[in-house]
Amino acid sequence: MSEWANIKLGDVADITSSKRIFYSDYVASGIPFFRSKEIIELEFGFKIEEPLYISHDKFESIRNKYGAPQDGDLLISAVGERSGIPFVVNNLGPFYFKDGNLIWIRNISSRLNANFLYRWIKSYIGQRSLESIMIGSAQKALTIEGLKSLQIPLPPIPQQQAIADVLSSLDAKIDLLHRQNATLEEMAETLFRQWFIEDARDGWNKGNLIDEFTITMGQSPAGSSYNEHGQGMPMFQGNADFGFRFPTNRVYTTAPMRLAQRFDTLISVRAPVGEQNMAWETCCIGRGVAAIRYKENPSLYTYTFFKIRSLMQSLKAFNNEGTVFGSITKTDLEALSVALPPTDLINQFEQQCKPINDKIIHNTQQIQKLEHLRDTLLPKLMSGEIRVAY
Repeated sequence: MSEWANIKLGDVADITSSKRIFYSDYVASGIPFFRSKEIIELEFGFKIEEPLYISHDKFESIRNKYGAPQDGDLLISAVGERSGIPFVVNNLGPFYFKDGNLIWIRNISSRLNANFLYRWIKSYIGQRSLESIMIGSAQKALTIEGLKSLQIPLPPIPQQQAIADVLSSLDAKIDLLHRQNATLEEMAETLFRQWFIEDARDGWNKGNLIDEFTITMGQSPAGSSYNEHGQGMPMFQGNADFGFRFPTNRVYTTAPMRLAQRFDTLISVRAPVGEQNMAWETCCIGRGVAAIRYKENPSLYTYTFFKIRSLMQSLKAFNNEGTVFGSITKTDLEALSVALPPTDLINQFEQQCKPINDKIIHNTQQIQKLEHLRDTLLPKLMSGEIRVAY
């Protein structure tokens, strides 16, 4: 790494913010206006929930006088718990952003590859460096002056490009699998809705959730049994552990109490109620989680998963129960009213949709492996411990 110079970020880019936009400048439609909330949603591939806009005239007035973000610029969230999240502007079209919420890195020198800078900021090394220049104790914040003084490594441009390309290719594959999963899950949900909701028969029996499914409510082991070193069995306490389809192994216990089995449907039963996942392996479930499996044949996990998915709105209504936190009891859960379709129809659905569901499961495993590879490579590439041929 001897030929990698360290340089102040302010020496290779302009670091600034936006001109102030007031509440009275918001309009019903026009040019998108982003706060850190929206930039973070874009960075993580989420749909913007509450879009804001300013008028075309207001935007043009600002852009002509002060400029506006363009492709290759970076924006970094600057205030609060989620400060330090970078976003590369790419094919967004015209937009503007909130001063104070976001810091703008633009006019990046030809000595610095914007994608390399983005990757470095996202790395463990970059995040630690950002933490070292944050101000405030109750609420952390990045400042323009702090970012100007930030020391960054500056490999030769071909090496920067090679590092960025390796990490971008991994992210592209991960993104492809995520998008494929979203499409597959929509297909399976559509089929379930057609078979069991839209085409439901009046002659089907009515019953309760307990008539179809075995329900196991979680129980938390003694805190002294917890560890983060993989000793014992993975334990999930609730929504904080849930991912796209499977929870993340974060905490383990050497004294498990209540268990979920492989491919059981998991739901959060406390604050908030109604988030859903699936068990990848036998695991311990704490008091914030319930495990659900089909009584007659536990291998019908696809039907189980999408049947519970169809009940999410009913489950989430329990978030309004209680004095402080929403929760649902075993009695309430077992008593949920459901239609009881014929067994042969359930088997037909499982036969048709299980390959779709299993593809989602396979893709999710691949995503986890690729994310682990990326997260392992990232600090090694950014520190020069691993070199990329170029």
